[in-house]
Amino acid sequence: MSDRSYRRPRLLSPLREHLRDTFWFAPTAGLVCAMLLWWVADEVDARLVAYLKDQEAYEELGDLISFAEDTKTIVTTISSAMMTFIGVVFSISLVAVQMASGQLTPRVVRIFVRSRISKLTLTVFLSTFLFSLLVLSSYESETDPRRVTSVPLLQSVLTILLVLLSLFLFIGYVSSTLRLMQIGPVVERITRDSFQVLHRQPVVVPGGARLPPETARIAYQGRAGVLLDVNVARLVRTARRQGVVLRLIPRIGDFVVPGTPVLAVHGGSAPPRRALRYTVSVGVERTFHQDLAFGLRQLSDIGLRSLSPAVNDPTTAVQCLDRVVQFLAAVARRPLGEVHHRDRRGDVRLVQDVPGWTDLVDLGLAEMRLHAQGNPQVSRRILAGIDDLLLLAPEERREPLVRHRTLLVQAVERTVPEAAEREFALTPDHQGIG
Repeated sequence: MSDRSYRRPRLLSPLREHLRDTFWFAPTAGLVCAMLLWWVADEVDARLVAYLKDQEAYEELGDLISFAEDTKTIVTTISSAMMTFIGVVFSISLVAVQMASGQLTPRVVRIFVRSRISKLTLTVFLSTFLFSLLVLSSYESETDPRRVTSVPLLQSVLTILLVLLSLFLFIGYVSSTLRLMQIGPVVERITRDSFQVLHRQPVVVPGGARLPPETARIAYQGRAGVLLDVNVARLVRTARRQGVVLRLIPRIGDFVVPGTPVLAVHGGSAPPRRALRYTVSVGVERTFHQDLAFGLRQLSDIGLRSLSPAVNDPTTAVQCLDRVVQFLAAVARRPLGEVHHRDRRGDVRLVQDVPGWTDLVDLGLAEMRLHAQGNPQVSRRILAGIDDLLLLAPEERREPLVRHRTLLVQAVERTVPEAAEREFALTPDHQGIG
């Protein structure tokens, strides 16, 4: 079997994705690193003072004390102003994110949470604040070079460098936040995340593999919520040890409740409960980690909101349709359906259902099509996109595209009385109305 037909699961992938969806891990790690950096710098400063004393270089040591006293004012100012600066910057940023979520979709907040520049900026800001406080504790009231034990020379220099780094990050952070309020960068980010999910998924083998008869089902035990992802590596390892094949019953993104079946067992007895702990992750909101359809869901939400009478922004809907067509074109010839995760020997151990071609086409086009009949810009763009996809899709995948095209034409003919207006609305155009 080709190496591209499957990909061995990565053990730490779920943990890494869960940490990226949090906003506390990076700042906490940064604070720990700031404390370690201060401890190292304090040790270096103490050894430098001890070395100068051993060499009886009291004049040079006096110069260092004078320099440290001059930088003490700067460090004091930094420590007192940094926390206020952090509060003001992130208050403004949260207002900007709230405006973007109201204009586009509430799920755009997730882009802010996962943004590396946002986390890095907050981490450096807080680390600079903590580091400056620790440096202030290193200053001594003693100024006699013969009696002083430590001079925070390196610590003061590092504090100034952290402030300079904070200023550069602030510029990048403001630029990133402003881009979050623009529809183009937002839909581009959603599309890029969607393609990352697509590239991480194993290639589906046409025809699949024949599974042994189903022998048992395992019910879900835990809090109700959206199925975010599954620990593929752990499930594959458990199935291999038990000598069975496991099949995930709900799709990623489905809402699961306690007591409903989550895994089907094929070819043997069910694994013990303890072996299946921490294999299913449930949360309150869908994520991109293993959810192939989540990107289309967000693009459709943004497009629908732009077509509402309160917003009336068909150009935004056209931008969303551009990305929908881009994604559908990428999967037009890709095998879709059941994904087979294999162990080291290449045996199927976990079967996972993913959205098929018809599911993805309906998700990307159906809802915006229903609201396109009164917006010729949108109807023209949908028709142009469908025509492009009909050229790319194989014969067996053209039915859902033809169906959406027919329904759109019928809706426009039914709601637009003027023949000239109907002809205009049903003329394919890649820009809608260029």
